[in-house]
Amino acid sequence: MLQPRQLLLLLLALLLSHLVLLDAAPSTNNWAVLVCSSRFWFNYRHMANTLAMYRTVKRLGIPDSQIILMLADDVACNPRNPFAGTVYSNADRRYDLYGTSIEVDYKGEEVSVETFLRLLSGRVPESTPVNKRLLTDERSNIFIYMTGHGGDEFLKFQDSEEVSAFDLADALGAMWEKKRWVGFDEDRGGFSSMNPSTASHRYHEILFMVDTCQANTLYTKFYSPNIIATGSSAKGENSYSHHADNDIGVAVTDRYTHHVLNYLEGINKTSNATLQDLVSSPPPPPPPRRHLPRTAETDSTPPLPLPTKFDTFSFEKFESNAGIRTDLYPRPVDQVLLTDFFGGVAQVEISTEEEFDSSIELDDNVDDSTTSEKEVVPMPLIPLKRRLLSTSIASTGSEKVYKGETIRLYSIITVVLVLVGLQVLATIVGQASGVIEGVKTKVS
Repeated sequence: MLQPRQLLLLLLALLLSHLVLLDAAPSTNNWAVLVCSSRFWFNYRHMANTLAMYRTVKRLGIPDSQIILMLADDVACNPRNPFAGTVYSNADRRYDLYGTSIEVDYKGEEVSVETFLRLLSGRVPESTPVNKRLLTDERSNIFIYMTGHGGDEFLKFQDSEEVSAFDLADALGAMWEKKRWVGFDEDRGGFSSMNPSTASHRYHEILFMVDTCQANTLYTKFYSPNIIATGSSAKGENSYSHHADNDIGVAVTDRYTHHVLNYLEGINKTSNATLQDLVSSPPPPPPPRRHLPRTAETDSTPPLPLPTKFDTFSFEKFESNAGIRTDLYPRPVDQVLLTDFFGGVAQVEISTEEEFDSSIELDDNVDDSTTSEKEVVPMPLIPLKRRLLSTSIASTGSEKVYKGETIRLYSIITVVLVLVGLQVLATIVGQASGVIEGVKTKVS
């Protein structure tokens, strides 16, 4: 027969083991690393590619605190820019991608191969501010997007250096194997790792996307698990621009990125669209265009018609063979939600029917033609089992607040108090039984 104290310890051990299983949830936060490796005015389209992707992941719910944006940032205020302080990825100049809410984390000469690889591995100096750190863990899904000029198994950084396919493979391998790093230790002259007993993988799953010439060769050397990779062109092929703006005088977007973003523009935070839908299905209907004031600029560059049907990853659209690598990934692409990587992730707290409101206010803090700044949007019914840990809800502010952690803490406290109460009750009952037995003995 177990004593009350032994029973209490056993129940506590079972509770802790249950909480460990809860911690193994598939994903609790999404991050995006967006890299433009080019510079100079004639590479305008590469910066527009990156900023357009930045706008999209913000619209779908990933906050700035979980986006690392790397670009030369020499286009918006370039003296050759006829629209000073702006960047556009469409000739109709529908969205100003630069605007006032952009947060560039690495700019100018900070965008280098060394900086990028240190960012991924976490081997950054201790003085590095939080906004320049990739603070991911074993439950983080990471979307890595890169664009620039490249070749067979390399991508150029600002026309001065190159990152190779081997560099990328080893950096992602370090994220999986070497786990977290504390920072640079000046006394030891190197980087010190965390205690192995408390360390964890730096990612749960990664979507790697690259738009450059011979892009598919950049992920051929990957060997770490849980990575799905896609690129704009095969070995020996170029990656082409889509169209130019006659007033700006240069190409403003690349074909691959343009069509990917066209598809993403038709989904929202609660979409069930999958990666398979992006690769081979007709896109959702595009949102209605915003009415622009009639000016000489808008009249001279009419809006480009969007296609109504196409396979997004097709040679006819790209003039190159886009690729996708899935052998390192545990799930088929038709089971991978786009919001698993492009959208924000938050814990869900279940409310009672009296507290439930069928509509919520969403404020994306971005220029979105589908809604006004604040608009009441009806929330569709979503299967709870699939969405409990991955419902896409916009995060507000830079702090990551997880209500689930608070609920879990209260649950632990409640269970412990109940167990302590049971032990006290068992002790009282035992003492009372002893007193009764003693009285019976004296009477007899």
